[in-house]
Amino acid sequence: MTAAEARRTQRPAVIAWRRFARRRLALVSLAVLVGIAVATVGAELLAPYPAGRTHAADVLAAPGRDYLLGTDTVGRDTLSQLLFAGRVTLAVGVSVALLATLGGALVGMVAGYVGGAVDAVLMRLTDTLLALPALMVVIMAARMLGDSIFDVVLVLSLLGWMAVARIIRGKVLALRELEFVAAARAMGAGMWRVMFRHLLPNLVGEISVAVSLAAAAAILAESVLSFLGLGVSPVHTPTWGNMLGGNEGFMTVAPWLVIAPGLAIAVTVLCVNFIGDGLRDAFDVRSDGRDDQPHRRSLRGASGGSRR
Repeated sequence: MTAAEARRTQRPAVIAWRRFARRRLALVSLAVLVGIAVATVGAELLAPYPAGRTHAADVLAAPGRDYLLGTDTVGRDTLSQLLFAGRVTLAVGVSVALLATLGGALVGMVAGYVGGAVDAVLMRLTDTLLALPALMVVIMAARMLGDSIFDVVLVLSLLGWMAVARIIRGKVLALRELEFVAAARAMGAGMWRVMFRHLLPNLVGEISVAVSLAAAAAILAESVLSFLGLGVSPVHTPTWGNMLGGNEGFMTVAPWLVIAPGLAIAVTVLCVNFIGDGLRDAFDVRSDGRDDQPHRRSLRGASGGSRR
C-alpha cells in the first residue's frame, strides 16, 4: 500500500463508512430506503397508472393481474397511489428532519459555546417546550395553520428541534474546553468562526444521527396527523398517512387499502432507525481500536515490508 493510499484510507469519512458497512442491518436498510426513494421519485415511470386515474368499473377490486394491490373506493390503483403518496411522505420527512436539525444544532451550539445567561434562557425555553404534550401541541398547531404540505412541515419543524438542541449543547460543552478551541481563540477567531469552522466538523456524527431519527419521527407524525384528518389534505395530495386515514373503515372489506400504506410506513421508519443506529456506531470514536485493528496491522506490515 502506498503512502497516498494509506492516507486516503485513514480519512474520517472513509473510516466512518467502513464502520457503517460492517453493520449488515444498517447497510441493507440503506439499500431498501434508497430503493423506496427511487421508486417514489420515478413514480411516473414505475406506476401502472397515472396519478388519480379512476376506474369506475373496478371499485374495491381485489389484488390481481390488472391491479397488483387492488383499487380503492373510487377505483384508483392502490400501487400507483402508494408510489405517488410516498413521494410526498418522504419529502415531508426529509424537509422536517433537515429544518429541525438545523434549528436545533444552531440553538445547541450557541447555548453550549456562549454559556451564561444565553445558555440558561435557551435551555429553559427548550425544557419548557419539551415538557408540553407533543401530540396535543402538534394537533392544535395543525388545526390553526392549515393542511398544506408547507403547513405540516412548518408545524413539525417548529416542534422537533428541542431534543437535537440538548444533544448538540452537551457535545459543545465538552468540546469548548479542548486545546484546539483555545488555540483558535488565541489566534483571534471570533465566536461564529470557532463554531462553524472548528466545532461543527466535530458534530457531524451527532448531527447525522439526529437527522435520521428526526426523519423517522416526522414520517410517523405526518402519518398520525393525516390519519386524524389534520395533516396534508387528501383531496389533491395523497400521502401514506391520509391513505390510511381515508380507508380504515374498509379493513374487513378491503384490507389491502390499509395494509399497503401501513407496511410502507413501517418499513420506511424501521429502515431509517436502523440507518441511524449504524451512523451512531460509525461515528463512535470508542470503536476506533476494535474496528480499525486489522487495518492498522496491515499498515504496519506494509511499512515493515517497505523497510526491508
